[in-house]
Amino acid sequence: MLILAVDTTTERASVAILDGEELRGELRLRLASGATHSERLMPGVDFLLQSLGVPLQSIDGYAVTTGPGSFTGLRIGISSIQGLALGHARPCVGISTLDVLAARARGLGSAIAAVLDAWRDEVYAALYGADGSRLLGPFAEPAGSFARRAPPGAAYIGGGALRYREAILAQDARAVFPERSLFLAGTLARLAAPRLARGEGQGPEALRPLYVRDAGATVKTVR
Repeated sequence: MLILAVDTTTERASVAILDGEELRGELRLRLASGATHSERLMPGVDFLLQSLGVPLQSIDGYAVTTGPGSFTGLRIGISSIQGLALGHARPCVGISTLDVLAARARGLGSAIAAVLDAWRDEVYAALYGADGSRLLGPFAEPAGSFARRAPPGAAYIGGGALRYREAILAQDARAVFPERSLFLAGTLARLAAPRLARGEGQGPEALRPLYVRDAGATVKTVR
């Protein structure tokens, strides 16, 4: 099964193609100041497909991160996947950005804290077990407040963890910050593959962004 995956929820955008268990390629795009993903995403998709010799019509399914994250980035990523999937009637899987981050840190701590910068001195964050299964959240709140929810020595991953490292350490001196790439499309594709293989993909029109409005907010998403 050939899967094309796209993540545009932060300034680190990426596109990946997974062929069975092999990651054929991943294109990473770091936004310059003032730029938007709309300028580079689709040319990046075309470049990756052509570089790998993969015709678009041969893609069997699509995956996209659904948030939380940049409002503009979410719209660009989801609408781009919807357009591609509608053109060839292919199934899609949407997965939370925080879930994908947590998967990148599996086994690196007794608990994993996935943390994105939510601006206004807040983070989008959720707490996971060592295996990447979600335990709490997502929340939108100051990093220090979220750190008080997490057990001591949790592994923190994500742009929010990097930005608010000192605030997190002020609450938990044992917190760890494993070095992991924050370009997510390859991991997203691997998470989506078993769902698509089980027939759990949905029509592109059913994809919805996941917004976290405030601490304890209701999460609205379609899986």
